[in-house]
Amino acid sequence: MKDLRIAVIGYGFMGRTHSNAYKRLTDFFPVQHRPVLQVACARNEGKVKAFADNWGYERIETDWRKAVTAPDVDLVDICTPNDSHQEIAIAAAKAGKMIVCEKPLARTVEESLPMVEAVEKAGVANMVWFNYRRVLAIALAKQLIDEGRIGKPYHYRATFLQDWTISADVPQGGAALWRLDVNAAGSGVTGDLLAHNIDTAMWLNGPITRVVARTETFVKERMHQLTGKVEPVGIDDACLFIAEFQNGSLGLFESTRYARGHKALKTLELNGAEGSLAFDLEEMEYLDYFDYNSESHVRGWRRIHVTNGEHPYMNRYWVPGLVIGYEHTFLNAIADFVMGLESGKPAQPDFRNALQTQRVCDAILKSAREERWVETGVEL
Repeated sequence: MKDLRIAVIGYGFMGRTHSNAYKRLTDFFPVQHRPVLQVACARNEGKVKAFADNWGYERIETDWRKAVTAPDVDLVDICTPNDSHQEIAIAAAKAGKMIVCEKPLARTVEESLPMVEAVEKAGVANMVWFNYRRVLAIALAKQLIDEGRIGKPYHYRATFLQDWTISADVPQGGAALWRLDVNAAGSGVTGDLLAHNIDTAMWLNGPITRVVARTETFVKERMHQLTGKVEPVGIDDACLFIAEFQNGSLGLFESTRYARGHKALKTLELNGAEGSLAFDLEEMEYLDYFDYNSESHVRGWRRIHVTNGEHPYMNRYWVPGLVIGYEHTFLNAIADFVMGLESGKPAQPDFRNALQTQRVCDAILKSAREERWVETGVEL
C-alpha cells in the first residue's frame, strides 16, 4: 500500500470526524492508499498536542504554513474557520499538495474563485466535505432519481433546524463560537447549514438558477469573546428562500438556529410526476419512497431501511438490518476521494463544484439585502 500522509489544520469537531475517518479507511475499504496521521496543526500548542496524542498523529505544528509545505505531507485537510480557507488552500496548492476542505468553500464567491483557480492550475486532487451526499439514504435517493423512478420533478423542499443560539447570553467569536462572528464565518445559517441543503439539492435535482430570500438576525448584539465588548451581530440566525431549478421545478428552503427542540433536523422531499422521496436526518437509516406506478390498491408511501448489501456503501459494513451513523459519512467521503485518486475519476464535490453552492449562498444573501429575485450564476 502507498502511504497518504495527512496534515489536518484545526483540531475541533471536524478535525475529530476527519481523523476518525482516516483511521478506519482501510479497515472497511479495499483501497491502495493507507492514511498516515502525520501532522496535527493549530495555534494553541497545548491543545493541539493533546489532540495529536489522542488520535495518534506523528507530530504537531503551530504554524499552518510549515504544515502545508512540509515534505512529509501529501494531503492537507482544512478544518479551520471559513475566513482562513482561501489562504491555506492556495498555499497548499502551490506546494503541490492534495487538498480536502471543510464547507463552505469560503465566505464568498470572490474568495472561492482564486481557490478553484489555484487547485486547477496546480493540478492537485481536491474535494469539499459536503458529507451528507454520503448518507446512505440520500445516496439511494440519488440512485432512484437517476433510474427515472421519480419522473419529471415539480417540487423540492428542505429544512435544517437547530436551537443552540436562542439565548442572548451566548457570545460570538473565539474558537468555539466563530460561527456567530460574521468576519470569521461570512454568514450564519446560510453558509453553515443551508450550504449542505443546497449542495444536496443540486446533486439530486440539478442547478438552482434563481432565488428570492428573507433572512433575520433575532439577537442584534452579543458580547464578542475576543474583544470582551458587546458588538453588533452580522450573521443570519434564520433564512428562508424560494428557488427555481433549471429543470423547471420549484424549491422551498428553511434554516434557523431558533427552532426550539431541534438539534439537527435536516429534511428533504422531492415530488415528481411518477413518485416522491423524503428523508429526515434524525432517522437517517430510512428513505421514504412513494411509487405512483404501483398498483392502485397497494399504492402508498413505503419506508426503506437502507441497510442491505445492495444499498450504497453497505457492502463495506454490516449485515442487513444493522445501521451505520453520522461518522460513516466522512469515512465514505474519504473513501470516494481515495478511490478517485486510484481510478482517475475525481470524487465530487471538488472545489469547482462547491463553488456553485457558494454562488447560490451569495445570491441568497444578496436577495435578502435587496428584497428581490437574484440570478445565481451557477454554471449549467
